[in-house]
Amino acid sequence: MRADARRNREKLVAVARAAFAAADDTVALETVAREAGVGIGTLYRHFPTREALVEAVYTAELDAVTASVPTLLDEFPPEVALRAWLNRYAAFIATKRGMAETLRAGWASGRITTPSTRERVTAGIAAILARGARTGTLRSDVDPDDVTAMMLGVFLSTAASSTPEQTGRLLDLLVYALRPASAVTPPEGRRD
Repeated sequence: MRADARRNREKLVAVARAAFAAADDTVALETVAREAGVGIGTLYRHFPTREALVEAVYTAELDAVTASVPTLLDEFPPEVALRAWLNRYAAFIATKRGMAETLRAGWASGRITTPSTRERVTAGIAAILARGARTGTLRSDVDPDDVTAMMLGVFLSTAASSTPEQTGRLLDLLVYALRPASAVTPPEGRRD
């Protein structure tokens, strides 16, 4: 792919990601093209269907989330990296909600490839837990898939009616539960 074509594709994905996070996947493709500074023909050359664009956004976002683990572990202690990664995953969930209908329909029809999202997310969590176990800041007796299930539970339970503050509190509790007893300080306002 030529450099200008690659830049156009990246702009289209970035604009669509923001549009889907702000509204939903019914945003007019003409609007996406205009905001990316390209014509509708350029959009359709890269993404012949709405499903193709949604799949590209979903894949790019999942790639960004899973690729952020090593960087976060380089920058922060494992327990802080975990909380930062949970924030990053929350942003992914917000974008995914905007694409939910198209994703579900595309997966059901086979027009969109079913991703290995859970496996990739669990692998990221496993890397953070392993580093935390080595440093003694996260429990070593926790199955990464259990953490994925708890995290998904937070997002599913707060999908329709929670505030970002409530989601944040629940994610704080999740990280707190993963700290070894010797390393914990009760969350603010708790004395037990």
